[in-house]
Amino acid sequence: MNLDKLRTTDGLDISGKRVLVRCDLNVPTKDGAVTDATRLERIVPGVKDLARRDARVIVLSHFGRPKGGPDKENSLAAVAEALQTLVGQPVAFASDSIGEAAQAAVAALQNGGILVLENTRFHAGETKNDPEVAKAFAALGDLFVNDAFSAAHRAHASTEGITHLLPSYAGPLMMEEIGALRAALDNPKRPVAAIVGGAKVSTKIPVLTNLSAKVDKLIIGGGMANTFLLAGGVEIGRSLAEPNLIDTVHEIMHAAKSRSCEIVLPQDLVVADKFEAGAPHKTVLTIDVPPATMILDVGPKTVDHYVDVLSRCETLLWNGPLGAFEIDPFGDGTFALAKHAAERTRAGTLVSVAGGGDTVAALNTAGVTGDFTYVSSAGGAFLEWLEGRELPGVAALAR
Repeated sequence: MNLDKLRTTDGLDISGKRVLVRCDLNVPTKDGAVTDATRLERIVPGVKDLARRDARVIVLSHFGRPKGGPDKENSLAAVAEALQTLVGQPVAFASDSIGEAAQAAVAALQNGGILVLENTRFHAGETKNDPEVAKAFAALGDLFVNDAFSAAHRAHASTEGITHLLPSYAGPLMMEEIGALRAALDNPKRPVAAIVGGAKVSTKIPVLTNLSAKVDKLIIGGGMANTFLLAGGVEIGRSLAEPNLIDTVHEIMHAAKSRSCEIVLPQDLVVADKFEAGAPHKTVLTIDVPPATMILDVGPKTVDHYVDVLSRCETLLWNGPLGAFEIDPFGDGTFALAKHAAERTRAGTLVSVAGGGDTVAALNTAGVTGDFTYVSSAGGAFLEWLEGRELPGVAALAR
């Protein structure tokens, strides 16, 4: 996959053209209202640019996981209304993404107008990358722009299939996401540190394997760190871990060592008898975890050590928290390190790229999201990129 072959619509005359734009409108809602518009806010510049250039902008997106066809709960109607507020101009809505309703809505669209089509997943052929569904989407447009990096890891009719039928381009958000990840992984300022956290090693084996060949320091956090400690002969009490993966951890550590990548583990830990808000807790050395307790965060010595590690690095890639940040006070370690990374980034001495749902939530809670060099709005696609996998939606544009 030659990413240098990605094309954008910059400099292209699109006046009067029907531009199908694959966005990610899969945002959280409650009682018919959007509760977090972050993903919508990120697509607005690209959509508005196309409209300003007198294109007829037709937005394609999935929403939720509908089963057996259309249902009100998974309709994009409310999301289209929220998008209208953000773009500051009328946004039309079609009750289907293919067929007569979609065709009529597209025919009524004026130059510079914006139209949102109904949930693409109301058609089973979307997720199966059915050529006939892709053909029906393509019939509505003159060219295709994919601005949904967060859906690019799926070979669906609206992400991959359609590219075989229309001239296809990468949108500005797609280029932002790819550019940030390439800057952190392909040609970074060194040394490079990666923080990889989360509950289970089993979900991040490909990530750890790939990153150990690309970064200089690999900081392990969350429940994953417990399995690494266990593999080193450390007692971890009643903490979450995967004893069956000890051999895998040894393999990862051996591979990292052979590639001159240092794996960095906690020196002290915050433990408690119960996993609940305000539970009595204490800080202990890593080698002194009491048998009846569980590890829920890293301690202050560990934070200081991680800060020292980062102080000698020029690039940081972050995926996954250091502890159970959702429950007070077990987010202190994550928040402290996030604030340090943000401070370094503001000072211009660190390139910081973060992604993943829990990571973004932790950075939001710490109030530092806007201070990082780039925070990805993607989840699964971000993770698969870290694994070194080719994303079908990106590969299709680079053909």
